[in-house]
Amino acid sequence: MTRSSDTSRTDPADPAGGPGEALRRSLGVGRRRFLSTCTAVTGAAVAAPVLGASPALAKAPSGTTGHHHDHHHDHDHGHGGDVLVPAHKRGIILYTVRDAIARDPLAGDLPSGFREVFKQLARHGYRQVEFAGYGQHPNAPGGASLESVEGARLLRRWLDEYGLRAQGNHGFIPPSWPLTTADLDTFKKHLEIAHILGMDHMGTGGDPTGSAHRADWDVAADKWNALGRIARREGIKLYTHNHDAAYGFLLDGGPPDAQGRPTRSSGIRRLEYFLKVTDPKLVWLEMDIFWAHVARYKFPTYTAHDGSTRERVFDPAGLVARHSKRYPLFHAKDGVISTTNGMGYEMVPFGTGVIDYTTFFSRVGERAYRNPMVEDDNSPSATDPAQSLREAKISYDNLAALRKRRR
Repeated sequence: MTRSSDTSRTDPADPAGGPGEALRRSLGVGRRRFLSTCTAVTGAAVAAPVLGASPALAKAPSGTTGHHHDHHHDHDHGHGGDVLVPAHKRGIILYTVRDAIARDPLAGDLPSGFREVFKQLARHGYRQVEFAGYGQHPNAPGGASLESVEGARLLRRWLDEYGLRAQGNHGFIPPSWPLTTADLDTFKKHLEIAHILGMDHMGTGGDPTGSAHRADWDVAADKWNALGRIARREGIKLYTHNHDAAYGFLLDGGPPDAQGRPTRSSGIRRLEYFLKVTDPKLVWLEMDIFWAHVARYKFPTYTAHDGSTRERVFDPAGLVARHSKRYPLFHAKDGVISTTNGMGYEMVPFGTGVIDYTTFFSRVGERAYRNPMVEDDNSPSATDPAQSLREAKISYDNLAALRKRRR
């Protein structure tokens, strides 16, 4: 049996074989932290801070979440010392506040549309944003769609007005290969928009392929190398954002199935192979740290070419450290433990969960290079229209509070 190096440590005081021990070990969570969130998540659990979840919550004064943060002063200490995420690198993907962007500005007093949401995020302290499309409510300034050269110029003016920088987007990647003329033209239009917005990176929220088979990842690599070459000519780095499936094991050997495709694995994960067969000067990745931890939980073993079952526990921070410059962007998304949803975690605002971000950011290093974007898919609420922007503030404060552990 083989095992990859796994830097997560279990508590040596844990009694082996106790209730939930297999789940706890698969998540790589210490016993105290596990016991604090090992029940199925309820609405109350999502709203409440988790015991021992983060330094920000542990030190928060009564009645607050996280520490008070005045972004007007963060330049004084945000670039050095023990701070794990420098002030100018703290970002958010706008998908987290998509309800506010889509809100009708005529329907109430809450921030709505891109401009007002930018203003509020800047007040919270954010300095970077990642786009998830360029649509907003038709009544907002600029109209429903800003996916154009003119719309990009308007967005850039608002970004500059509030001291924000666009660092990436989840936009258009041509679905076909070889490229059609129409897809190539659309791709180039998005590159022009990215250039106007001042982005260093342009990406997508989808995997290069949904397949588990090596031949399909080879085709995807050819496509991404070609697209990456086009993007680099415009000074932009092309990246792919991925969920748990892309960290599953690649099928690259063993007995063929009825279609002649391999059915077993050498133990390499799909994105590990993609990193190997794409040009590091043309293709980059954005790790969603939440989904990478879900993958750790879901994919601990594989069937080897000889039919044996082998264990290889995924180490997200280790993958980043081995391919350091390939990961300029992250989604900083937190979770509490769930025993019921098949993923091991339930999403919660950043810093209120059990994912050990202090260790993760310490291990991956390169603080001046990384761009963590806060994300919480569940922040928009049908019954609490102010929730997403309120939780964006909680997440910012907890991201800003991350410090290196003192030895």
